[in-house]
Amino acid sequence: MTAEGRGYGEPWGGASRKPRYAGVDRTVRLVSSLWSPLLHRPSLEPVTSMGRKVTVATCALNQWALDFEGNFQRILKSIQIAKGKGARYRLGPELEICGYGCWDHYHESDTLLHSLQVLAALLDSPVTQDIICDVGMPIMHRNVRYNCRVIFLNRKILLIRPKMALANEGNYRELRWFTPWTRSRQTEEYVLPRMLQDLTKQKTVPFGDVVLATQDTCVGSEICEELWTPRSPHVDMGLDGVEIITNASGSHHVLRKAHTRVDLVTMATSKNGGIYLLANQKGCDGDRLYYDGCAMIAMNGSIFAQGTQFSLDDVEVLTATLDLEDVRSYRAEISSRNLEATRVSPYPRVTVDFALSVSEDLLEPVSEPMEWTYHRPEEEISLGPACWLWDFLRRSKQAGFFLPLSGGVDSAASACIVYSMCCLVCDAVKSGNQQVLTDVQNLVDESSYTPQDPRELCGRLLTTCYMASENSSQETHSRATKLAQLIGSYHINLSIDTAVKAVLGIFSLVTGKLPRFSAHGGSSRENLALQNVQARIRMVLAYLFAQLSLWSRGARGSLLVLGSANVDESLLGYLTKYDCSSADINPIGGISKTDLRAFVQFCAERFQLPVLQTILSAPATAELEPLADGQVSQMDEEDMGMTYAELSIFGRLRKVAKAGPYSMFCKLLNMWRDSYTPTQVAEKVKLFFSKYSMNRHKMTTLTPAYHAENYSPDDNRFDLRPFLYNTRWPWQFLCIDNQVLQLERKASQTREEQVLEHLKEPSPIWKQLLPKDP
Repeated sequence: MTAEGRGYGEPWGGASRKPRYAGVDRTVRLVSSLWSPLLHRPSLEPVTSMGRKVTVATCALNQWALDFEGNFQRILKSIQIAKGKGARYRLGPELEICGYGCWDHYHESDTLLHSLQVLAALLDSPVTQDIICDVGMPIMHRNVRYNCRVIFLNRKILLIRPKMALANEGNYRELRWFTPWTRSRQTEEYVLPRMLQDLTKQKTVPFGDVVLATQDTCVGSEICEELWTPRSPHVDMGLDGVEIITNASGSHHVLRKAHTRVDLVTMATSKNGGIYLLANQKGCDGDRLYYDGCAMIAMNGSIFAQGTQFSLDDVEVLTATLDLEDVRSYRAEISSRNLEATRVSPYPRVTVDFALSVSEDLLEPVSEPMEWTYHRPEEEISLGPACWLWDFLRRSKQAGFFLPLSGGVDSAASACIVYSMCCLVCDAVKSGNQQVLTDVQNLVDESSYTPQDPRELCGRLLTTCYMASENSSQETHSRATKLAQLIGSYHINLSIDTAVKAVLGIFSLVTGKLPRFSAHGGSSRENLALQNVQARIRMVLAYLFAQLSLWSRGARGSLLVLGSANVDESLLGYLTKYDCSSADINPIGGISKTDLRAFVQFCAERFQLPVLQTILSAPATAELEPLADGQVSQMDEEDMGMTYAELSIFGRLRKVAKAGPYSMFCKLLNMWRDSYTPTQVAEKVKLFFSKYSMNRHKMTTLTPAYHAENYSPDDNRFDLRPFLYNTRWPWQFLCIDNQVLQLERKASQTREEQVLEHLKEPSPIWKQLLPKDP
């Protein structure tokens, strides 16, 4: 293997040379040289194909952080499938050997050691022979940790390519664990550990910003974030003749994100030509994120293979057979691109005596372009959180879920996600997914069980409970019971009044006082405390029943408690700390109320659940205050002082647009100019920030939730802000008030000027022509 200059990526391989002959003599000699081999062949058999069709594979793997044995087996299976489909290059997800979400475990030497051991096992496996394997793992080079791609063939490591642009925003903290490689187009020699030296018979291998030159083409690597940067490496690589770009990703799901990902890939190959392979992690690898696959293969601006975005398959392999001449022809006619190519600095190349194509490929069919199929946001909600719940359930080794079901939209949405999970499981088993079948049998503790009906499976995996109080209405009780019947969950109805009275009795015994609701003459403090005690008793009962419900029925195991607080309520803190919002996991905690309502409507039609229409039409209420003549008197939006739609806007401006109180006021002045006066806008902004900052401490105990929105208030990693504020925001609010005052003065002056101007206007001509009064 050697690092050389350019040459690959041109139609015939190698750079052009000066003509040795001129005029007629040159033409005769050229024609003669081309036809001579044919004319002197004894049998005049036709020329064989020159080998220009390549079959490449990319993967989506459900890896699990630190599950080295499981990760190894899934990688090996993907390579075996790729070879079976005729691929000669296999690309896997980012950091697939150890799992992407290891976080601070990357600081541990064990993580590096076990990753090297898995790499050695892959090198030694006969499965990895005769195919170029591209795997991801952390590597320490000269005492610096790098996020790397290791490319190997037939027990030889060809090169190690470190990541050059690290993801360090939102949920990502790669700069905490890794260092980016900053030496563009430069390489060093990496000294292999002895366990690898003994296996590969190599002492050093190239390490750095380098591309791979095979006999027939050139392959360059990008790693996840590098595709999203303003100056992506694929641009200069493509200009330098690299025909195949690979991208190993650890990209998590956010609603509506797939469009951006597909656009980036198609645009990369549209402007510069070339083949692009994207691999991605899939599933829940032990945290709040769900990695949504979407592996793809593109060429010249078109998609040729699309992976699933949500599925229960642990291993998914995409392959495509593509003609390199299509890349060369596409690039040949883009004169602006070719001009740029003459100016680009060359990449060092590692050459390998191996071809991605075969010589006899004339009759080999090539893949056809296709249109990418996108899911609607409500479909994404039905699939992403369902897959996340499945991974969490099977890997936690619990026996199912326990969900307090209130009869409202939020808890109904959580129930529908579990039901959607049951539908996915049944479909996977019917399609022959043995891993899913084995997992189900382990969960229900029945080796002969085969799920067929989602309702029946839901009855085994989901326990729902309506916890009534004297403030609960018959309508919510009826809706919760009906929904449980339709989805098949094991349902419990109980009353919490006895427990509430017992707790209040203890307080009264100690203090000699008994608090009252506002409706009964009590203060706001008493009213709030009485609401909170109901909510917190529901949390205690939820965990009690989650631990002992199956025991009471003679079944083994415990249940995971599901939460059902949406992202908007969490943002404002419209929830009781340590109430039913406190749970083991929350499938809807990163989803807005607006999207949840659309999702529930989708479920009503998709799963034939008519009770959901009744739930959607009912007003949102916590039912923690006394009923008025048997009717609900407490409404969520009235309690909050704002609508859920307004909350979503506040959330996006606060987090995505990075707006403080004053900036948010300025932006909303224009957004709401047709609906609210400046004074009203100011009051809404001040109310939001007052309540948000007052309740920010609740985010420190927020249930781990599926991350689906970029304005999530999750305090754990995503939204790093204080939780103790000056809730009066005196300086910021004063700036808003001053601006409102200026706007009102300006508006008042404008009105006065208009009146004065109107008085100065001469009378219309027709008035001047009227006869004057005597």
